[in-house]
Amino acid sequence: MFYGLIQLSWFDATTAALPFVTVILLHFFNKVLNDKATRRVAKANEITTAKNLLDEEGATTTTATTAANGKTAAAANNNAVNGKVQKQKSEQCEDHEDEDTISIENLFPCDQSEIYASKKISFIIDEVIQTEANYVNNLRKGLKNYGEMHQHAEVPEALKGAENSTRLLGNVEEILMLHEKQILPLMLRNQRDLKSLFDEFATCIDKNEFYCYVIFMMNKKTSMQLRQENREWLQSWQNKINDKLGIDSFLVQPIQRLTRYPLLLQQFISEFYKSGISCKPVLVSVCKLETRMRRLLEVVNQAEDVPAIEDLAELKLLEQGYFRRATDFEAYHHRSRKRYTAKVFLFDRCLICAELRKKRLTYRHHYDWPTIELQLNGSKSVKVLLRPSDSKEAVKASKEEYDFTAQEANTVTQWLRCARKILEVERVESAMRGKFSLPMDLLLAVVAIIWYFWNSLY
Repeated sequence: MFYGLIQLSWFDATTAALPFVTVILLHFFNKVLNDKATRRVAKANEITTAKNLLDEEGATTTTATTAANGKTAAAANNNAVNGKVQKQKSEQCEDHEDEDTISIENLFPCDQSEIYASKKISFIIDEVIQTEANYVNNLRKGLKNYGEMHQHAEVPEALKGAENSTRLLGNVEEILMLHEKQILPLMLRNQRDLKSLFDEFATCIDKNEFYCYVIFMMNKKTSMQLRQENREWLQSWQNKINDKLGIDSFLVQPIQRLTRYPLLLQQFISEFYKSGISCKPVLVSVCKLETRMRRLLEVVNQAEDVPAIEDLAELKLLEQGYFRRATDFEAYHHRSRKRYTAKVFLFDRCLICAELRKKRLTYRHHYDWPTIELQLNGSKSVKVLLRPSDSKEAVKASKEEYDFTAQEANTVTQWLRCARKILEVERVESAMRGKFSLPMDLLLAVVAIIWYFWNSLY
């Protein structure tokens, strides 16, 4: 009788049991974290008690000193404490700043009220949001002053037309759209949830949303030259529209803003440690974001040299994907047996080697990633091997093409890490070419629809 009223499938049972299993797991993990926190507090109390006993013992055995000596000792003590805080900040932040592994402690939200209780931290957060709003307004105002200038009849021939306007202003409009539509709304909706703010900001960088700054920097020299050639007319236009700062001040704001982010994040991290706040998830997120911002700033600064490569007629840079890194090496080319100072550029689709001659970059070679191999040749050198082009020669060994040697081992480590990431992405994309892949969300939706109709029919 009851079987006709209740038909419980394994899917229904699993769905009903899932909330209970989740609650039990949450209670278990919460208990583990509470026990861990209790042990930390107990250990901290023991250390504090021991320090107090030592201070009392020292006070009974020492004599009074002069006021000058007392001031000197206090100053030395303050310097030692400040140095300890800075050392602790750098060491602990290095542990968390690039932490990609999932930690159980980071999965649970922490109480962020003590973060906002710090007036200095609250001031930094408010400054980040307020300066972001000002930045958006300044970009919008600058585009209004100079974005439609090319349409006026009295504009010089070198500044007429949309193409010359792009040469002058670069992609400022794209940068404005990024901050107006994504970054500023992101900050406003997460100003009371710093972990989400930092995580979403870092996600934007990971998705190459900030690549517009790389493109802007590539256009910097072209824009500066165009402004210099038309300086007199631009000055008269500035007076006509009553712009006190001028076009130079307007076009330097994107780079100023990008360099401002890491400074504000470093201030936040410093105050975080000085205040003794114990909210690890927020610390991990801000350190990861600060690391990504510094790496982004390095790439943006290096992008200025990309358009300076001469004799690139056979290679179109816009078709080589994202620019990732430029590094100075002492290069040795095995085929020509020539040694020279080189700057090596990494793109998503190829590696470009240019010779550095008195601040001039002359194109030498480029290699598509599937055609080469990279080998670490000591701590400061990388060997580039050329793979056999003919599949019949696959059994033959790869030929030595280049030796890139840096002055510091860290330079090679960073360069090689970047190159291997590009190679891994290229390998995955090559493996996926020609294969049909169904998004997981769509697959789950199809399964849910089939299950619904199945239960409706039967």
